[in-house]
Amino acid sequence: MCGLAGELRRDGSRADTGAVERMAATMSDRGPDEGGSWSRGPVAFGHRRLKIIDLSAASSQPIVDSAAGLAGVFNGCVYNYRELREQLQARGHRFFSQGDSEVVVKAYAEWGVDFVDHLIGMFAVAITERDTGRLVLARDRLGIKPLYVTETPGVVRFASTLPALLAGGGVDTSIDPVALAHYLSFHSVVPPPRTILTGIRKLPPATVRVYQPDGRVDEHVYWNPPFARDPRHADWSATDWQDALLESLTTAVQRRMVADVPVGVLLSGGLDSSLVVALLAEQGQRGLATFSIGFDAVGGREGDEFVYSDLVAQRFGTDHHQIRVAARDLVPPLEAAVAAMSEPMVSHDCVAFYLLSQVVSEHLKVVQSGQGADEILGGYHWYPPLAQVGRDQALDTYATAFFDRDAAGLAQVLDPAYLTGGDPARDYVAAHLAAPGAEQAVDAGLRIDTTVMLTDDPVKRVDNMTMAHGLEARVPFLDHEFVELAAACPPQLKLAQGGKGVLKEIGRRVLPWEVIDRPKGYFPVPGLTHLEGKLLDRVRDALHAPQARRRGLFRDDYVNTLLRNPNAELTPLRGNKLWQLGLLEMWLQSHGID
Repeated sequence: MCGLAGELRRDGSRADTGAVERMAATMSDRGPDEGGSWSRGPVAFGHRRLKIIDLSAASSQPIVDSAAGLAGVFNGCVYNYRELREQLQARGHRFFSQGDSEVVVKAYAEWGVDFVDHLIGMFAVAITERDTGRLVLARDRLGIKPLYVTETPGVVRFASTLPALLAGGGVDTSIDPVALAHYLSFHSVVPPPRTILTGIRKLPPATVRVYQPDGRVDEHVYWNPPFARDPRHADWSATDWQDALLESLTTAVQRRMVADVPVGVLLSGGLDSSLVVALLAEQGQRGLATFSIGFDAVGGREGDEFVYSDLVAQRFGTDHHQIRVAARDLVPPLEAAVAAMSEPMVSHDCVAFYLLSQVVSEHLKVVQSGQGADEILGGYHWYPPLAQVGRDQALDTYATAFFDRDAAGLAQVLDPAYLTGGDPARDYVAAHLAAPGAEQAVDAGLRIDTTVMLTDDPVKRVDNMTMAHGLEARVPFLDHEFVELAAACPPQLKLAQGGKGVLKEIGRRVLPWEVIDRPKGYFPVPGLTHLEGKLLDRVRDALHAPQARRRGLFRDDYVNTLLRNPNAELTPLRGNKLWQLGLLEMWLQSHGID
C-alpha cells in the first residue's frame, strides 16, 4: 500500500523530475516508510512506500527490471503474488525481491496488457517500456485503489491522489459543471472519468490505458460482470448458495491475511465486519486486534454501536479497542479529514474512519473491513422496490430513493453560470441501468451500486481516511471472485429478511443472533447530520469565505435559507443539504482552490 506519481512527456522533452518529486512528497502519509524516484528520458516515477510485504530494501520502488526493459510503480496488494511468482519462475523469470510489486512488473513482462487478468487484489499500476516508450496505466476491478490523471499539451501526469497532481502544478482547477451536478444530485458520487475539477480525471476501475509512442491512446475494460443468472447454477438451492458464498468469502478473508506484519479488523458491530472476525477466528486466528469507534448522541440520534461490537469481541476473544469521541472534539478532525479527501465526500463516515484510522495506525499497519457487503448483497432499502418493477421503471425507482436533487432542484441551488441545462446524473444513471446484462431492475441497481457508487463513495472514503495515517484497509467483500458469484445469485435470496438474507443465513452459522436480527446500523457521526454549535459555525464560515463568494457556485438566497434553518432539509438518504454545500467549499478552500 503506497502512493505513486509520474509523468510522461509527449513533446520530446525530458520529464520534469522536480514536479514528480513534489507530487510524491504530498503522499508521505500514504507511504511513511520510504520514498523513491526514477527517471529516463520522457518518463519519471515517484513513490512513497508503506512496508507490508517484503520489508527489505529489495522491494523499494520504483521497480526497475533491466532484464525485461521495464520500470514501474505500484500501489496496493496482490494477494496471489506467491502463486504468480511460482508460475513466472516456471516460465524462466528470475526475481530479486520477495514482494508483490516485482511480481506485477514480471507479470506484465510475461503477459503484456493482459497481466491484470492474473492479479487478485487491489492495485493501481504504472509501467513503462524502455525500448518502445510505451506507458501503461491500470486499475483494479472494483476501483479500490485510486489513480488520477491530468493531461495538458505534451504532458501526462498521474498520481494516487488528486492533491498530488495539484502539487505538480499547471492544473486547470476550474469547476466541472457536469461533475458539480453529479455531486449535488448523485449523493456526492462523481462517476469516472470526471472529478470536480475540470483539469483532473480518474482512470475508471477495471481499465487498462496505454499511451503509445506515436501519440495514440488505447484503453480497454477488462472486467465487467453481467449481473445475470448463470446456467451452471440453475439447480442450486438456497443452501447451495449459502455454502458457495461462505466458501468464497472465507477464501477472500484468508487471502487478505497475506502480509509480513500483523493484520487486524475494523469492527463496527454490524453483520459484515462481525462475520470477517468470525471467519478469521474459525481459521485459527487468536488475539486478533479489533477496533470500534463511537460518538456522543446529538439531536436524539445515537452515536455508537458498542453493545454489538463488544459482544462479538467477547465471543471470539479479540484484543478489542473501543474509541469514543465527544461531539465537542469534531471540528479539528473534520478539518483534517477534509484535507485528506482526494475528492469532496459528504458522508459523515469520513470523520469516523479518519479518527478510527488514527488510533488503529498506532497499533497496526493493516486491517480488514466489512465495506461493500450492502452493495454486493442487497442491503439497502431501495433494492426491494427495484425488485417490484420492470426495467422501464428502474430509473424512477432508483432516483426516488437515492438522488438528492433533480434538474429543478439544481436550478434552485446553483448559480445559473454552473447549470448544464440538463440533468447529467439522471442521464448517466439511465444509460447505466439500461446497459446490456442485468436481467432485472434490481440487478441493474446492484450493478450500478457495485461498479460506480461503491467505488466513488464508500471505497474511496475508506482508502482516503485510512491512508491518511499510513493504514492499509483490505475489503474481502470486494474480492472479485466473490463479487462475480454474488452478482449471479438470485436477487430474492439477497433481498430476503430485509436485505442480505443469504449473508444473514451464513452469519447464523457462526455469529451471536443479536448481531444478525437487529435494525441496520451505520457508522454514525450524528453531529454532521444535525448541525449545531461549532460545526454549524464552520459551515457558515466556509460558505461566506471570500473564496466562496468569488467562486459563486450557489445562489445566495438558497444558502441563506438553509443557514436560517440548518437541519430542515435532508436528502432521501438522510444527509444534511447544508453540510453538502459547506463540505464542498471546505474541500476547495482546504486545497487552495480559488
